[in-house]
Amino acid sequence: MSEQLLNLNGVKICTESFGDPADPAILLIMGAQASMVWWEDEFCQRLAAAGRFVIRFDNRDVGRSTVYELGKPGYTFEDMADDAVGILDAYSIKQAHIVGMSMGGMLTQILALRHRERVLTVSLIATSNFAEGLPPMEEKVAQFFANSEEIDWSNDEAVIAFAVSKWKVLVGSKHPLDEDRVYQLAKQEVERSSNMANINNHGVVTGDFSYLARTAEIDVPALIIHGTEDPIIPYEHGISLANTIPSSLLLALEGSGHEIHHCEWDKVIDAIINHTLCRKSL
Repeated sequence: MSEQLLNLNGVKICTESFGDPADPAILLIMGAQASMVWWEDEFCQRLAAAGRFVIRFDNRDVGRSTVYELGKPGYTFEDMADDAVGILDAYSIKQAHIVGMSMGGMLTQILALRHRERVLTVSLIATSNFAEGLPPMEEKVAQFFANSEEIDWSNDEAVIAFAVSKWKVLVGSKHPLDEDRVYQLAKQEVERSSNMANINNHGVVTGDFSYLARTAEIDVPALIIHGTEDPIIPYEHGISLANTIPSSLLLALEGSGHEIHHCEWDKVIDAIINHTLCRKSL
């Protein structure tokens, strides 16, 4: 593992790489309010062991990357997608396979449209293009996040407890929540964060949502991975993406929620490795 703090056009983005830089590159983009630690070390190491050069990173306002004034993020979703290109430039990577989770999957779609020449394949996990008519998040999720305003973000234990409680809401029925595992990941996130309260800025980021209306124009191989019991972005969103993006593949994780549960890693990692065999960099 090798962590770096990159300066990309005046913005600091913290990255970490795994594996041999000579191997095909996979860039992992995490979802809203989550730093790169949620791409777990072992998950990244297993992708690298299968012959991929893996990069994970902290989006703006999480982890060790640049933070902004609370409630006033000075950037857009397009800026976040452009950060991914800046990371590829910093690592001297012409083209990469992009894997995005939740909001990271939305950024991946923007990236595939905005910077087509840099993208070999996309893997979209628990995400959506939020097309008209798709079901909303479950009420239990909306209620949970409505109560998050009561969190004392200066109290580390309270923030960690909030993270554990969040995952209790987001998991599916097939695999029980490993509370010790989640606690340790949340603890690691808090310990390396510049300011945990800043994760809330992701909820007010804006951008050009016309990109998400153009997902049918994505012309690189697409793998859609979605839990059938996802309470925040229901499974129908994954089906819709698979029906919209030409020649895409859908991997349904039966009984999984808004998660990549470690019990599903064999299935998910094998799918990503096989998917990223289909295109090679120039």
